[in-house]
Amino acid sequence: MTDGKLLDFIEQVSGGTHIRIEENLGSGFVRLRSEEAERRQAKHDIRQVEDIVIEMLRNARDASATAVFIATIKEDETRTIVVIDDGEGIPAPLHDLIFDARVTSKLETMLEDEWGVHGRGMALYSIKSNVSSAKVATSASGLGSALVIQVDTSLLKEKTDQSTFPDIEKDEEGGLVATKGPHNILRSALEFALAYPKAPDVYLGSPATIAATLLEYGQKRLSNEDLLFCDDPQTLSVSKRLAISSDAGDLMENCSRMGLEISERTAHRILSDQIAPTAPLLELAKGERARKTAANLMKDNRGLKLAKEDVEAFSREMEQAFETLAERYYLSLTDQPRIKVKGDSITVRFPIEKD
Repeated sequence: MTDGKLLDFIEQVSGGTHIRIEENLGSGFVRLRSEEAERRQAKHDIRQVEDIVIEMLRNARDASATAVFIATIKEDETRTIVVIDDGEGIPAPLHDLIFDARVTSKLETMLEDEWGVHGRGMALYSIKSNVSSAKVATSASGLGSALVIQVDTSLLKEKTDQSTFPDIEKDEEGGLVATKGPHNILRSALEFALAYPKAPDVYLGSPATIAATLLEYGQKRLSNEDLLFCDDPQTLSVSKRLAISSDAGDLMENCSRMGLEISERTAHRILSDQIAPTAPLLELAKGERARKTAANLMKDNRGLKLAKEDVEAFSREMEQAFETLAERYYLSLTDQPRIKVKGDSITVRFPIEKD
């Protein structure tokens, strides 16, 4: 029997007790094995979704990133977070290993900041221990990274209000600080940006907004030669790859390769400037733009499009529902109800005449 199978057998027979402890000290006290202590620490490190954002930003900072792009969207109970940076990157053979405990690139350094100690090789392990999935979408040495995390928010909670921009005030030394407002993803990312005003720039938005931002970011930084003649986006920094997309289908595929899932229709809207890029959080915090854009920062900009048959079926249902008013107020329809979809609203118009 191999060592692995032996451990599995012992765990099944003992309920896992024996492989969790290194030494029984008596009187109910035990010394835990390092693996069990790490597992418990990982569960403790991440208490809510907002903690994940901070840990990912700290990782990007320590990888010498100058820009970090956070795309996030929630569907039902699943929060998806995509973090893209232009840092040092992760070699392909290590894409799975970086989520293991004690794996770190910081052999000689360890940093303690306002969020605690960093550099133990526990951040990504702690994240993966608390989420549904965590993976490297794409990364290579010197080319930055794109990591995708999916969270079941029924198990790992997040703040209910994820759109309110916090109040920004100056402290006694003239620096900007976030004051009132929920400690949501937005505030967590902003507080990090305020703590490191020189680097990296932090961008936050929906997948569509971040895709538009990355497109503009790359276009401004790539040479004309790269924009015209680069055939393989994998040779470029992750943060610049969208800039060489030739059309909407190409943009959608390039987004998907880095974990940004958008529709081809959304890609068309980005290329036609219907979805605007966002500015760094620090820039938003410094001006009135923060107040005006805060409500839409986390909004899904993909827009709503109804199938023709669904619109027709809905119109018939509305026509039947109208009968109650028609009988009571002596009304009749002059035409079928008209359904109009614009942005995030559906309007029903009943053309009528009085009997």
